[in-house]
Amino acid sequence: MIYSEKVMDHFANPRNVGEIENADGIGEVGNAKCGDIMKMYLKINGGIIEDVKFKTFGCGAAVATSSMATELIKGKSIEEALKLTNKAVIEALDGLPPAKIHCSVLAEEAMKAAIADYYTRQGLDPELYVGKVSHNCDACEGCK
Repeated sequence: MIYSEKVMDHFANPRNVGEIENADGIGEVGNAKCGDIMKMYLKINGGIIEDVKFKTFGCGAAVATSSMATELIKGKSIEEALKLTNKAVIEALDGLPPAKIHCSVLAEEAMKAAIADYYTRQGLDPELYVGKVSHNCDACEGCK
């Protein structure tokens, strides 16, 4: 598999790694079966994602997509962050091999799960804002 320079950079020097104490939203997606597990932490103030951190257990592409996703949503409004797609993450990384596309889906879903958790903590129904959030590992190409 050939990775772009951006993927290699985000894998070797991931941005925003770690946890946020007293995070406003935490999302965890993935499955030990497929080997990729992502946990994302959000600090939200006035509807703006002030800080975002992640912890990822998985391959280099999983780390790179988590890192890039955090870079793309940091400082953005929740509404802007919810527009982030796995395709945008792939484009920002200058592409991913087909077998690693599922990593970008996980990054998008971890972010959405963290935002859903934020809404739940606010006493709001997250499905109204985020939609359904789940990662069905059985349907995922990378998990087969």
